[in-house]
Amino acid sequence: MEVKIWSDVRCPFCYIGKRKFEAALEKFQHKDKVKVTWKSFQLDPGLQTRTDINTLDYFVETKGVTKEQARQMLSGATQMAKEVGLDFHLEDSVLANSFKAHKLIQMAKSKDLGDEIEEALFKAHFEASKNIDDTEVLVATAASIGMNEAEVRAMLESDDYEYEVKQDELEARNIGVRGVPFFVFDDRYAISGAQPTEAFLKTLQKAMNN
Repeated sequence: MEVKIWSDVRCPFCYIGKRKFEAALEKFQHKDKVKVTWKSFQLDPGLQTRTDINTLDYFVETKGVTKEQARQMLSGATQMAKEVGLDFHLEDSVLANSFKAHKLIQMAKSKDLGDEIEEALFKAHFEASKNIDDTEVLVATAASIGMNEAEVRAMLESDDYEYEVKQDELEARNIGVRGVPFFVFDDRYAISGAQPTEAFLKTLQKAMNN
């Protein structure tokens, strides 16, 4: 069984959804028969990377809210993250375009390291407040899961894997994906959002039995 997961590494609910899906997979008796394929999806392709402003101030600036209101908006996701063992620092996360990160994901997928790079990039963005649009950050993140630094740097400075990123996004549009995370089980069943672990488990069972 293949589970395709459309995700953006700057989406907090994608990281939370990853944890909830993993918890379901641990309980699934046929987990050794499940292949997980990560798919690229940019929530905001036009976002300009800005290192002069953190996410909290960006919310204040773009949504016309006070700092306190912005904190409340971010605290819900932080609490949800805590419930699945994640330590988010959303207020300090760097406002970064994720296209380069998605190119890296595509390269890692070609080496069967898709899950590892997703985890490492989520952690870098949400827990370590690193700039996931910065070449040196991406090279170091790739190296942390055993990828070749020189190969990764060369890829990031070229147009390699841009086609694969865009193909994933085109596929998402063709099946009606409007937000992420979006999980597709064997091209038959779908779950949108960071649903409870039980929902993922039931869908895994349904896809395996039908």
